[in-house]
Amino acid sequence: MRLENKVAFISGGARGMGAAEARMFAQEGAKVVIGDVLDEDGRKTEAAINDLGGECLFVHLDVSSEENWITAIAETVSRFGKLDILVNNAGVVSRVKLEDITLNEWDRVMDINAKGVFLGTKTAIPEMRKAGGGSIVNISSISGIAGQAYVSAVYNASKGAVRIFTKSTAIQYAAEGIRANSIHPGPIDTPMTDFRQGDPAAVAESIARVPIGRTGQPEDVAYGVLYLASDESSFVTGSELVIDGGFLAQ
Repeated sequence: MRLENKVAFISGGARGMGAAEARMFAQEGAKVVIGDVLDEDGRKTEAAINDLGGECLFVHLDVSSEENWITAIAETVSRFGKLDILVNNAGVVSRVKLEDITLNEWDRVMDINAKGVFLGTKTAIPEMRKAGGGSIVNISSISGIAGQAYVSAVYNASKGAVRIFTKSTAIQYAAEGIRANSIHPGPIDTPMTDFRQGDPAAVAESIARVPIGRTGQPEDVAYGVLYLASDESSFVTGSELVIDGGFLAQ
């Protein structure tokens, strides 16, 4: 198995892409901890993975809270003995026009999408050092590479921050065997994008932007996360993996 004897922590793991990543990691032999503010969904995902023979622990996690991160990583190490993999997956979307962005909305998006990645990385690195190295996978977005009119500028800014933060992390910790890479999904069918589902025109518009002709599924991203988390990518750090059906190639 590709993650045998590995311990992984996935933020935002209760549903959507995070849950798909957790299921795939468990199938590949990892012991998985998922952190989320969605306690009920998180416990359901935990139970589903364990019922299938995996090893999964759910912990409550507000990614904007340093105290929550310290507790979550401590629980991970207490339960499974170490930490090899961190997936900073938690995120929120914003569709507010630039002139209508309030300070509260700016802080909300940046706290979860950018500060959450910083706090997770900062808290995980000491444990990865003890384990002799590790892999950090940060979920950014195509919005971290190119601007779009249909998402808010604060969302673009937060995901751009994740992109360059990942490269800085990679450079600073490569000598310690700690790798960091970012993933940049295009349109993916998740609960975070449910706002499109009640609007057939919005769905059609989204699909029309993708050369492959469909929106992505959480598993499409999870396979990329699995590669970057595994030792198969041992010579890959500071890189960005775009999973967008050809969106940015246009």
